Amino acid sequence: MKKCYFLLLVFFLLSTRAEAKVGEYKVVSELVDENITLYAKEMDGLYRDFKLVFKGHRYSRPFWLNVTNPTYAPELYYQDIDQDRKKELIIALTKGHGTGVRDEEVYVYRYTNGLIEVLVDHPLAIIYKNTKTKLTTKKAEIIINDKISTVETKSLDPSHLFEDIAFGGILDYAVIDQKLMVRVSAQITPAEFIGDIIIVYEYKDKMYQAKTIEFISHDKMEENPFYGP
Repeated sequence: MKKCYFLLLVFFLLSTRAEAKVGEYKVVSELVDENITLYAKEMDGLYRDFKLVFKGHRYSRPFWLNVTNPTYAPELYYQDIDQDRKKELIIALTKGHGTGVRDEEVYVYRYTNGLIEVLVDHPLAIIYKNTKTKLTTKKAEIIINDKISTVETKSLDPSHLFEDIAFGGILDYAVIDQKLMVRVSAQITPAEFIGDIIIVYEYKDKMYQAKTIEFISHDKMEENPFYGP
């Protein structure tokens, strides 16, 4: 009987220690000079149950997710992206990645006696409202504000072509030149990307909406701000 109790006690202690290890928070991203730190727990191959420490104040975000691959660590920006002379906090999280895949979501906060989230219009909604597309065995065509962009598809196996141009395999947010932007891939086969839709946001009507939207083909990568110097 004593041996049984001893084994149960050992099992309990080991279980408790394992749970404590899983429950530990770790720094996953930070802006040291701004006193902004993002913590999370690593569980089931993902960072979960985030804690944000902003200027000494703690905020809980239990439903956020980010992959644990350090290449895709959460991105923090603290910049004035709406030109009101006050900085906003921008957090980009990567929920999934792979060959030809990057799934990000973004959160923007203003500070007024606490962090207040500001809605950001989803890039796919912006694209579907503002673009027209056509895909044939000869060409892929994207029309935005009467500007027509064409990419030849003659060299591709017709059996591999999608029914139409697909968007969203890659959603990549960044703050560039104090502007919130997103890069959305344009894809015509499971392995063929023809370029990116680039959306630049502006603060309007109490949310971030598209200020500009344009398509940049892969043969003009020097014009793409995400691939700039």
